[in-house]
Amino acid sequence: MKEVKVPVLPESINEATVAAWHKKPGDYVEIDDVIVEIETDKVVLEVPAEEAGILKEILAEEGETVNAQQVLALLDDDAEMVAEKIETPKETIKEAPKEKSIESPSGAAQEPPEINLQENVQEEPISSPETSASKPTSNRMEERVPMSRIRKTIAKRLHSATQETAMLTTFNEVDMTEILAMRKSYKEAFEKKYSVKLGFMSFFVKASVEALKKFPTVNAYLDGEDIVYHAYCDVSVAVSSERGLVVPVLRDAHKMGMHDIEKSILDYAGRAHDGTLGIEEMSGGTFTISNGGVFGSLLSTPILNSPQSAILGMHKTQERAVVVNGEIVIRPMMYLALSYDHRIIDGKEAVQFLISIKEALEDPVRLLLKV
Repeated sequence: MKEVKVPVLPESINEATVAAWHKKPGDYVEIDDVIVEIETDKVVLEVPAEEAGILKEILAEEGETVNAQQVLALLDDDAEMVAEKIETPKETIKEAPKEKSIESPSGAAQEPPEINLQENVQEEPISSPETSASKPTSNRMEERVPMSRIRKTIAKRLHSATQETAMLTTFNEVDMTEILAMRKSYKEAFEKKYSVKLGFMSFFVKASVEALKKFPTVNAYLDGEDIVYHAYCDVSVAVSSERGLVVPVLRDAHKMGMHDIEKSILDYAGRAHDGTLGIEEMSGGTFTISNGGVFGSLLSTPILNSPQSAILGMHKTQERAVVVNGEIVIRPMMYLALSYDHRIIDGKEAVQFLISIKEALEDPVRLLLKV
């Protein structure tokens, strides 16, 4: 009998939650088949089978809290039983008749229920001595589900950031004309050379890195009565996934080329969707960039990613009438928002930091010359 255990958790993680079982008792499991998913504060971990066998018993149900190395299930790896289980389904498939009914948990056949959530259901009018009016009812349903461990952590961190920092947001706007023109001119050559598309995020990461070099306090954080400065730029990039918002980190972003940034973000986005991001890839970070524009947001006030002191919010690029050299022209404009901890960053510094990003984006040559 083989034990299926919770994998070793990182030092900062003490417990996890059983998220979903992919196998049920009696199922045959091959080597590397995912048996169960467990959810920690930051990531969902898959627990694969280390050898083939029959899932004998589940010892931790979905939603149950478990610790590192706790036994989740028992796997019968007896060779004869495994061979018999593999052969049985083949015979059953040939002989089993097709049935329209479905089996209930008790084993009794039942017809599948017909539910239409698109139409309101009304009962026949009910007459009573008090009134002759009909009493319509509808399928106004409510469902209560527990928050996932990741969602709990997100909620806790966001609430903590608003309560424990002196958060303030400053705004500006950037003319995206030059960025769009550069992207259009070089996107084919860029993709041909680096096998990745040239997106907007690499421009914003590079512009942010240069601004962080000029204003190191924005790249620092408050630890008690000390200010901790970083001699490097690890940029966290907010990525949306089905399980919630995650912020993988671009390590040493100040050393990365634009193609490296684009490849890393593409990889992070794919693995965030699959739930395979590692905890170490989302830990740390000295500054965060969030792009609400991909969902159509025109303006927002992003919340700090503690213990970081600042976060840049990107938004939707939209053509607007603006005044350039005394004339009204139509330009593709984007609002930028910088939320920062006013305890460590002065308003003047925050405004100048955001202007530095704006100038670099409106004149991309600055990124090449680093001025």
